Amino acid sequence: MCLQDAAGRVLAARRLTEGVAGIARLHELVAGHMDGDDPAQVVLAIETDRGPWLRALVAAGYRVLAVNPKQAARHREVVAVSGKKDDTFDAAALADMARTRRHQLRAVAAGSDEAEAVKVAAGHIRSWCGSGPGTRCGCARRWGSTSRPRWRPTRS
Repeated sequence: MCLQDAAGRVLAARRLTEGVAGIARLHELVAGHMDGDDPAQVVLAIETDRGPWLRALVAAGYRVLAVNPKQAARHREVVAVSGKKDDTFDAAALADMARTRRHQLRAVAAGSDEAEAVKVAAGHIRSWCGSGPGTRCGCARRWGSTSRPRWRPTRS
């Protein structure tokens, strides 16, 4: 995690643990550097559009930007040409994206209960048929067919 001010100065950089303890530590760090009590003044970029971290950040009232991994990779190339993969640098690059390219990133909206139910159902369907995001349905493997069943008229 990398926390920057509006000018790009690093205010805090930490490796956070998974789970509730890591999320609580992030809230502490952010609260220590906020001006006022409005959580909407905090803009965060995260390289995923689902999961407990995302739900916790949105529920806290932060402005959360979902970053496509390809966008993040292109931004890392712009910031540094070395090409090395480093978690500390990746966090700083995401913070820089939130600061400089906010207008190009998709803001995550707080989902309704119905929207969350659809996401859960879609996840269950993908896990059942063996497909994931960006892959073809695995039902053919499960049912032994390589093509969709087609309707054919019967002869009279």
